[in-house]
Amino acid sequence: MNFSDLFDTTKDLRMHSVPHSQIVVSSRVRLARNLHQKPFPGWAKKSERITLMEEMKSAVEALPEMALAFSERMENLSLLEKQVLVERYLISCEHAQKSFGSALVMNTHQTLSVMINEEDHLRMQAILPGFQLKEAFSMIAKIDTALEERLAFAFHPKLGYLTACPSNVGTGMRVSAMLHLPGLVLFEYMNKIINAVHKMGFVVRGLHGEGTDAMGNLFQISNQTTLGEKEEDIIQRLHVVIEQIIQHESNARVILLKQKSEELEDHIGRTYGILCHAYSITTKEALNLLSLIKLGIDLSLFPADVSHDVNALLIEVQPAHLQKRAQLPKTTTKIRDSLRAKLIRTKLKNLPKPLLL
Repeated sequence: MNFSDLFDTTKDLRMHSVPHSQIVVSSRVRLARNLHQKPFPGWAKKSERITLMEEMKSAVEALPEMALAFSERMENLSLLEKQVLVERYLISCEHAQKSFGSALVMNTHQTLSVMINEEDHLRMQAILPGFQLKEAFSMIAKIDTALEERLAFAFHPKLGYLTACPSNVGTGMRVSAMLHLPGLVLFEYMNKIINAVHKMGFVVRGLHGEGTDAMGNLFQISNQTTLGEKEEDIIQRLHVVIEQIIQHESNARVILLKQKSEELEDHIGRTYGILCHAYSITTKEALNLLSLIKLGIDLSLFPADVSHDVNALLIEVQPAHLQKRAQLPKTTTKIRDSLRAKLIRTKLKNLPKPLLL
């Protein structure tokens, strides 16, 4: 599998009929692992990183789940290709900065990816559509077990798995869910949710993780602690938190329909007009407006069969995807804003006007 194949077969996690998919966009479990008595990537010499990378890359490629996988050294990927991978949540922003001595191996379904020599020797993740935290953990646990039979991991009997950053020591696990919460945002209730989540030991981040904005009313909720608690317990606690947020968002949507229908119609009507007729639009504005169209689909204000195009646009309007699709190695923000508006108009040309409540 080469990069062109990967790009042309967009893996849209939002298009599947899975539990609570209207609110929970995706579920992800990531494990950090390091090799026994080997220097962390940030401390290793270039020659050491390359040697370790080749060993780990071969081990990952040998897994049955990685048959026909996309496997590439980071120095062989362009900056634009790396950013496409970031926009698809397949690598971290940090890994996109890597070059010699780092690599990526990913399965054909784009649900399993292994970053080699990121901050840790191995950053393995499983990402599934909808509310499937336990299923994602089962997938990545199987990979973890198989690799531990091939590679000697750094493990302390009291501390657990040893990691480059102390905050990951223990399970080395980060489990997260991406949620679409336009109802809570419209009610200006998100700050209360964020504060409550923090008190329960979880953190809320933006679209692409730490330090990024929550564009498109999309929020990542993940665990903060990895030490002193079993993996299953962490997942169960987050599962309960997500269930509560789903209930709050569902209630907010019901209230919008029953008590604030005129305000909702105005929001979605204006959104429809802008997206169908704009000739220049920024990433942030596009994602925020597409979020409201997605909400309209969920509330049956638009036909359900347009959901695929809208869901795909949430990925396709992002800068690197636009640039890659237009085959422009370099471009300006102004040109991207124009390309983005044209793409949206084309995709939504058959979108009917929203139904009146």
